[in-house]
Amino acid sequence: MYSPQSLHRWGITHTESMERLAYSQALRDPMAMERANLLNMAKLSIKGLIESALSFGRTLDSDYPPLQQFFVVMEHCLKHGLRVKKSFLGYNKSLWGPLEMVEKLCPEAGEIAASVRDLPGLKTPLGRARAWLRLALMQKRLADYLRLLITRKDLLSDFYENSAVMVEEEGAVIVGLLVGLNVIDANLCVKGEDLDTQVGVIDFSMYLKNDIDDYRSEERNGQIAAILDQKNYVEELNRQLNSSVHGLQGRVDNLEKSNSKLIEELAIAKNNIIKLQEENHQLRNENTIILMKGQQQLEVTQVDVDVELDTYKKSRQGLDEMYNEARRQLREECQLRQDVENELVVQVSMKQEMDLAMKLLEKDIHEKQDTLIGLRHQLDEVKAINVEMYTKMQTSDDGMKQKNDMITRLEEKTNQITATMKQLEQRLQEVDRDRWTAEDGARKFKQDFANKADSLQKQIAQREKQRLQLETDLKIEKEWQQTLQNNLERERDIVSQLSAEAQQINGLKKEFHRLQDENSQLTGICDEQEHALEELGCKLSESKLKIEDIKEANKALQGGQIWLKDKDANICRLCEKEFSIARRKHHCRNCGEIFCNACSDNELPLPASPKPVRVCDTCHALLLQRCSSNAT
Repeated sequence: MYSPQSLHRWGITHTESMERLAYSQALRDPMAMERANLLNMAKLSIKGLIESALSFGRTLDSDYPPLQQFFVVMEHCLKHGLRVKKSFLGYNKSLWGPLEMVEKLCPEAGEIAASVRDLPGLKTPLGRARAWLRLALMQKRLADYLRLLITRKDLLSDFYENSAVMVEEEGAVIVGLLVGLNVIDANLCVKGEDLDTQVGVIDFSMYLKNDIDDYRSEERNGQIAAILDQKNYVEELNRQLNSSVHGLQGRVDNLEKSNSKLIEELAIAKNNIIKLQEENHQLRNENTIILMKGQQQLEVTQVDVDVELDTYKKSRQGLDEMYNEARRQLREECQLRQDVENELVVQVSMKQEMDLAMKLLEKDIHEKQDTLIGLRHQLDEVKAINVEMYTKMQTSDDGMKQKNDMITRLEEKTNQITATMKQLEQRLQEVDRDRWTAEDGARKFKQDFANKADSLQKQIAQREKQRLQLETDLKIEKEWQQTLQNNLERERDIVSQLSAEAQQINGLKKEFHRLQDENSQLTGICDEQEHALEELGCKLSESKLKIEDIKEANKALQGGQIWLKDKDANICRLCEKEFSIARRKHHCRNCGEIFCNACSDNELPLPASPKPVRVCDTCHALLLQRCSSNAT
């Protein structure tokens, strides 16, 4: 293991307050010391690789020494705290296990994993892990893949100890440093390399400085003096930043407390979800039991209803036939009664007409009797006149002669009258015979009518009895129909009860769906809380990376430019895109403005810093133009 004094002798002069705190803890914890040393070595290897790649031309191959040392350092970082796995051949530590999990977290990494598995020369898991690191670097997604891996602490706990680099905060810092490797283009031949038998040893000679040669040059001495002045200034600035670090540490503690509270609430929510799932399961079982019972009752009721309905239909059919027959007979009896009544009305009208004819006949007889009496009086008068005439004839012959003609005429008249009287008497006799005949016919008609009326009364009484019998049968049929109607009503009530139970079952189903929706909402809330926790972890790592950026930005403060604060910029100065967790803020060391990584991925030496530092695209073009004009 390497102490902080040895690292200081190797040229690490800009130590931050966080590193000092880590070293003070490392004195008490060997694992913390190992993590701090690995973090420093990762910083040195990444920084040296970027500087040498920029001076070399950015495109690197497999034989480039800083690149080989970078892979060795990354291998040591990934091996730190790795759990020992028991297999059939013994105990071993494998890097391929956690790197293979990246394929499940990010589908884009499946292509790399498939390529590694298809390589014919790789036989060990360590060789596969080394090939995976090289392919991820060529794809410029090494930082993204490792960031996805370190965010899943639950998966890392299966492969690493609790004090491993990849589990602690140093892993997030190393992943943040790996973002700078995206400016490097690497062309590595993985197929021809023997990755299984390579020995990963860190060469510290690449990071040692030759102090004797530095002090021989006066120009180098001036640079060292400037560096010492910058060191003193940066240390003073670090002391000022120490208070802000403590504030950030307090905020981190508060976030951890809120995180623990959220974890407790999440556990409570999970318990509630489990309870709701159990209640949901019970409700499903009860629902199925109720549905089975309801279906059985419905089937039994349906069978009973079908049987009773068939019986009712058969009895109804027989009753309908009886009712139709009784109705037909009643209709016939009513028609017969109507005919009898009509015939009785006709007989009554005929009797009235006969009475009227008898009255007219009697009146005619009385008139004829009066006429006969008048004729008899006239005959008496004629006889009296004849007597007078006979007496007068005796007294007067002349008058007799004169009146013989009159007598003869009177005799003729008398004969005529006598004949008329005889005719009248004959007619009177005929009228009497007709009257007696009419009276006999009327008596016979009355007798026949009385007999017919008696027979009709008997028939009417018989029909009335039949009608009463039919009415009683109809009442019995109506009572049976009412009984069947009541049974049908009861069956309808049972069906309505079953429908109500079905509605209750539907209500239970709706309640079950509502509980499912609440369950999904609680699951969504849990996912949101987990996402918020992941964002808090990302923000924490981002805050640490910002501290690194602030410390690096202090180098540019000697130039006198205005250094824009992070809170004053929400969008990139050049492309005007909004900053987020994925799009970080970067200061231009020349103008002091804040840009995104895409607009500030250039590095040039400045008067305040002889080493290449980050500058924006505008300042990069301006400085290159100025350098070209100075050269001409």
